[in-house]
Amino acid sequence: MVRVPPPLLALAAAVAQRALTRASPPNPGRAAVAATVAAVSVAMAGSAAGQFRHRGTTLEPFHPDRATFLVTAGANSISRNPMYVGLAGLLVAHALSRGSWRALVPVAGFVVVIDRLQVEAEESALLDRFGDEYESYRAASPRWLDRRSLHFASPSL
Repeated sequence: MVRVPPPLLALAAAVAQRALTRASPPNPGRAAVAATVAAVSVAMAGSAAGQFRHRGTTLEPFHPDRATFLVTAGANSISRNPMYVGLAGLLVAHALSRGSWRALVPVAGFVVVIDRLQVEAEESALLDRFGDEYESYRAASPRWLDRRSLHFASPSL
């Protein structure tokens, strides 16, 4: 399991984005899209963290075995890892604001590290802790985002 807190890994990825790229000249359209992606990302991560606090369960990524409640509502209904999705979204917003495709490389690195080293360990601990309840949740909600997430988030016509 990763022993560096995920927000610090995201910060390291942001520093790498800056090192790999030069900021492009300001572009109002790109800035608006970046701000929207950042706002949605913060809302998603913040909503999930709020649900964890409301349920009185741990937010500590290194001790998922201390979870006292399986949170499946709110942002956790569209992703099993909305806090990590939020961090990755902030990195995408930063790449957009810099106006560089190269700035997406650290985003990919962050996602791979979190997915392989952190999320897999968390999922194993949650499966041990919550058993069939977690297995059902895992079958119903994607690890990151997928079509089900996007369909859930879009308004019905």
